[in-house]
Amino acid sequence: MTDEQIAQLLSEVASGEVTCDAAFERLTHFPVEDLGYAHVDHARPLTQGYSEVVFGESKTEKQMLGICSALAKESGSFLATRVEKSTRIVLTERFPNAEVNEVAQTVYLPPDPPPEPSGRGTILVVSAGTSDMPVAEEAAVVARAFNNKVETLYDVGVAGIHRLLRKIEVLKAASVIIVIAGMDGALASVVGGLVRVPVVAVPTSVGYGASFNGVSALLAMLNSCASGVSVVNIDNGFGAAAAAARINRLP
Repeated sequence: MTDEQIAQLLSEVASGEVTCDAAFERLTHFPVEDLGYAHVDHARPLTQGYSEVVFGESKTEKQMLGICSALAKESGSFLATRVEKSTRIVLTERFPNAEVNEVAQTVYLPPDPPPEPSGRGTILVVSAGTSDMPVAEEAAVVARAFNNKVETLYDVGVAGIHRLLRKIEVLKAASVIIVIAGMDGALASVVGGLVRVPVVAVPTSVGYGASFNGVSALLAMLNSCASGVSVVNIDNGFGAAAAAARINRLP
């Protein structure tokens, strides 16, 4: 439950609109709901500002459906990442209003009605190449689900730097920038040297053998000479979006 939902429930109890027994029933699974195979954290919005996100890898269809159903019943929404295709089908059959991003492998059930973006500005997701789009789209979906205004700028890597320089005003208008690149990972340093806002860099596992499944991009980003560049784990679009959303919420 969000702080707004708890405040509304307390107000309804105080006004007599909801009985104490009814309120207790609504709080039965708060803060943690034990499903046997998972402890669903319904207090996450109070501690971190957004609901628990379901990581789909290695979970069965039944487990994913159970966890997502518990979240949807409590808050009216859920976000799942790295969801297998068969599980995406199961979730959308159960939740027809869920939004599926096939590239990002995400399933998102938005609240009804959806809230207005609450961040200070725009989170811009920039990718070096089209091959980086699965990670970039994951970051974009998560940032939007965390109630931010999001824009994307794809395939503007250093192999054709003029593509990026044509969009310099877009870069300067963002409040936080997520830069996603594989191979040499150089795009993060270039963007970091062009803007004054925080840059969150995501190395991807895209590249030939000597890229070592993203390790070379990771090391390049960690050694960036551009100040203000922070780095998350390889292919971790979710982690980058979570960090950017926290930055974007700062007063």
